[in-house]
Amino acid sequence: MTRAKTSATTSTPATRGAKTPAAPSKGSALTIPKPDAKPGRKRPAAKPAEPITTRALNRALLARQWLLRRERRTAAEAVEHLVGMQAQNPLDPYFALFSRLEHFDPAELSALMTERKAVRLAMMRSTIHLVTARDCLSLRPVLEPVQERNFFVGSPFGRQILGMDLDELKRVGRALLEEKPRTNGQLGKLLKERWPERDATSLGYAMRNLLPLVQIPPRGVWGGSLQTTLTTAEHWLGAPLDKEPSVDRMVLRYLAAFGPASVMDAQSWSGLTRLGEVFERLRPRLVTFKSESGKELFDLPNAPRPDPGTPAPVRFFPVYDNLFLGHADRTRIVPEELRKLFLTPAFFGLAAFTLDGFGAGTWRLAKEGKSGIVMEVTPLRALSKKDARAIESEAEAFLLFANPEAETRAVRLLPRT
Repeated sequence: MTRAKTSATTSTPATRGAKTPAAPSKGSALTIPKPDAKPGRKRPAAKPAEPITTRALNRALLARQWLLRRERRTAAEAVEHLVGMQAQNPLDPYFALFSRLEHFDPAELSALMTERKAVRLAMMRSTIHLVTARDCLSLRPVLEPVQERNFFVGSPFGRQILGMDLDELKRVGRALLEEKPRTNGQLGKLLKERWPERDATSLGYAMRNLLPLVQIPPRGVWGGSLQTTLTTAEHWLGAPLDKEPSVDRMVLRYLAAFGPASVMDAQSWSGLTRLGEVFERLRPRLVTFKSESGKELFDLPNAPRPDPGTPAPVRFFPVYDNLFLGHADRTRIVPEELRKLFLTPAFFGLAAFTLDGFGAGTWRLAKEGKSGIVMEVTPLRALSKKDARAIESEAEAFLLFANPEAETRAVRLLPRT
């Protein structure tokens, strides 16, 4: 089995070889540091790590996630700035962008997918993400080891194809998917014709991890539906994957959207291992902090770190959002006293909302009557009357966005759990 190698260089443009430009690079307001022109020159001694509070980390994260105020940016800029968006549930990116962008129109994000400027495929942690075409071509090769490890170590299907010639399997699978897009079930049956002694389901799932497969529209389009149908990223985008991918560049972009962060935070977000050596290589270009728990955190020198007292509005998030999944230590977004409540089976699979910048409860949508919809909001902490009004106001706006055609809409604030 051939594994993708990650390069230490950060000089390779993310657009190399891409025929389908994704989004302008101004999606991030930060300047990502470039490699030193003379790597061998003597560097100044690193400054000692400064202490930083959990609340300061929270406000830094909210600023970089565009959650202190809605930004006047395009959907393409947002998707690229956030280094992709969780998209297991097709509607999740739309809900996530509503909370981040001013006057967000779902049709804008749908158009990115139908015009092949953004795609949905397995990326960080081997979970489905929506990324720009440019990021698909440049970041997917960096994350290749994550996909392989997830299949052979974390999946029950991996052991069903042990001993196979994986290069031949990938060659046949690629040819079938580039002949025409197919569902995983269709692909597995065709592969079984070539390898009748093997399990069809396992063969199909192997392709999901061993090849960069995109889920084609209308899957993921606002108001559209389609059984998950796959083809290769290269075929769909008409461009090859980056042959010199840069893990360094990916880590710097992670810090721009999620920092300050530790090595373990970056590993938890990406699914990659052994990132300590990457951070050490980047250390001369970064600043460091020490969290309240004593962890060393890295950051870009010019990244926003607002005053901890900066007000944070109520925001609602989809079931999966990297705001809650982007760190190993999530106390910067979920208070320690609520962490166990968020992890209980009763709340598994429910979406969350924030109050004063921290996770404060869950919500769900439900039908009411023939053509009505209700949003049930369950707080996990005591609320003042001011808090309740702020939650209800934002919930009403969210509900109107989520289902503008409903004849009736209602927000129901349930008792604290």
